[in-house]
Amino acid sequence: MYLKVHHTPNAGDVVAVCDRELLNTTLRRGDVEICITEGFYGRETATEEEVRSALKGAANVNLMGKRVVAIAIDMGLVSAENCIMIGDVPHAQIFRI
Repeated sequence: MYLKVHHTPNAGDVVAVCDRELLNTTLRRGDVEICITEGFYGRETATEEEVRSALKGAANVNLMGKRVVAIAIDMGLVSAENCIMIGDVPHAQIFRI
């Protein structure tokens, strides 16, 4: 998995994680096109434990992929019903207010 933490001064950190095989691909669903880029999801790979640690305290989260979404579901951060599918790839966003 690739993990990047975007530090923002007013909105809290944004944690972006995607499954390894999705980096630098483009997914389409109808008129929606999502580019999964290094600029947003990073260039550094992360272990499952590192992903879990980053997700624990994150104010905002963007997840792409079966493995990373399964981790968030296992942690109780999101349910499968609240994820959208882009083709066969689950996508979840989490916002803590």
